Amino acid sequence: MKRTICSFLFLGITLIAFAQKGYEIQNDMPLFYRQLKESLTYPMAWGNSSIKDFKEWRAEARKTLLDCMQPAPPAIPFDMEVTATEQRPGYTTKKIVFNVSGYSRVPAYLLVPEGEGPFPAVLLLHDHGAHFSIGKEKMVRPFGVEDSVLADADEWAEKCYDQQYVGDYLAANGYVVLSVDALFWGERGRKEGVRYDSQQALAANLLQMGMSWGALIAWDDIRSAEFLSELPAVDKNKVGVMGFSMGAHRAWMVSAATDVVKAGAAVCWMNTTDSLMTLTNNQNKGGSAYSMIIPGIRNRMDYPHVASIACPKPMLFINGLRDKLFPVDGVKSAFSTMNDVWKSQSAEQELTTKFYDLPHFCSKEIQADVLEFFNKKLK
Repeated sequence: MKRTICSFLFLGITLIAFAQKGYEIQNDMPLFYRQLKESLTYPMAWGNSSIKDFKEWRAEARKTLLDCMQPAPPAIPFDMEVTATEQRPGYTTKKIVFNVSGYSRVPAYLLVPEGEGPFPAVLLLHDHGAHFSIGKEKMVRPFGVEDSVLADADEWAEKCYDQQYVGDYLAANGYVVLSVDALFWGERGRKEGVRYDSQQALAANLLQMGMSWGALIAWDDIRSAEFLSELPAVDKNKVGVMGFSMGAHRAWMVSAATDVVKAGAAVCWMNTTDSLMTLTNNQNKGGSAYSMIIPGIRNRMDYPHVASIACPKPMLFINGLRDKLFPVDGVKSAFSTMNDVWKSQSAEQELTTKFYDLPHFCSKEIQADVLEFFNKKLK
């Protein structure tokens, strides 16, 4: 009752503000954004849903997620082709192309350790960073490219990954690694060249043809995981996924969407809608968020609820205490929600949530933490 009264009071204040000032939008947010957030009850979340059997809930929650991601791109044979190779200490780096869908034949880096397989494997999902000229090269040091591309990749590795390529680091430690450009990045970018605002145009154009850009990226990630699991060098029962920033969002999304993925690590992307949707958070800028928006899902589940579909598989979530993109209180709330889910299934030992005293950054220490996690869960 008290909450209802407060809501009506705020609505009254909002309407007065509109009438007096002649506007209804502030910082690109509607003045009624608080009412919108209060209307989100997340009826499909574990504990809110009327389904009390966890396996049944998990199946229905996953179906809900995949339904919101429809239509799925057509699946066709992968038909992998190796276009170039480079030998590195302890592993081979291959540049390949394969059919990620009936729409797209994509370039990728595939790293294979020396020795006799099959090996555990990790699908590496690159970040957003409003930096579109490279994608897969953010995770694997490129070869056979123009000097400007290599310099771009090296600079990004220094800026976001502590001067270390995560893919090369994992391959040197015995993992098959796959890194693929997401649509709009690297070799899947614009013919006309990089332009920040074009991501909004792409998202709008896809929506007008019945497809979500965020969902399309997620479907490509699912198919990439399936492709990786079917490689002869890979133990299909030991496939993990890891990403930083947008890559972290992609990592827990694909972990929730398919059990081809057996373990996931997400660095610097977890929060709640309540915490992110404010007048001051970076999320309300809108443009970059399109790549992670699944239409309709927020009326059913919040971010930690979707990530919890991965339960009871092993998952690692890391965020920075000084990360300005993801308010700490929201991260703590999301972590608490997920911990409750894993505990409800007596699987709390399979979920690790932790903070580093860092900004939005994937340090060598964090990468070592991720490696240790995969060594425990996939080897």
